[in-house]
Amino acid sequence: MITKIRGWVRGLYDWTMRWADSPQSLTALFLIAIVESSVFPIPPDVLLIAIVAANTQRWLSAALLCSAGSVIGAAVGYMIGAAAFAAVGQPILDVYHAQDAWARVVAFYDTWGVWFLLVAAFTPVPFKVATIAAGATGMAFWPFLIVSMIGRSARFFLVAAILRIYGAPVRAMIEKHFDAFALAFVVLLVAGFMVIRLL
Repeated sequence: MITKIRGWVRGLYDWTMRWADSPQSLTALFLIAIVESSVFPIPPDVLLIAIVAANTQRWLSAALLCSAGSVIGAAVGYMIGAAAFAAVGQPILDVYHAQDAWARVVAFYDTWGVWFLLVAAFTPVPFKVATIAAGATGMAFWPFLIVSMIGRSARFFLVAAILRIYGAPVRAMIEKHFDAFALAFVVLLVAGFMVIRLL
């Protein structure tokens, strides 16, 4: 099982590094950021890290495109929750086995509102669940969009800035200690979904 997970993460890493060195890397980052905020399970940070580590001069444009794509994706997630929850939102929740947590997520929105959204935007908590829930619970759209912009921009600009400063050493460290980074990536991904299920 561990070998399979390592192979999967290694393949993902190699794929992102190939994209990072291609002329289409920023376009791919923008598109992945859009779909991640509404349906896709893999966070765009993986490709963002690869792009900036490969060329630190692109840190600003990469962070900007990643943030913009994520906010557009957040708006799509919001619309799914507001206008197409039964047809689209529910199947997405079913894929991530978040059905049991849905009532608790809605309750969190009723209590914490934009603060819950801000936490989801900045942390490994699956942002797609938060965006769909915001639309389904009728959160005001403009506050939703502004908070999404703040949270996602803070996250991606922080990641890109760190890579801008420590790009080459970080890439060398990832290569040298790949197993540890692969394990940390899987743990963070699983932990994000567990937070949703245990709310």
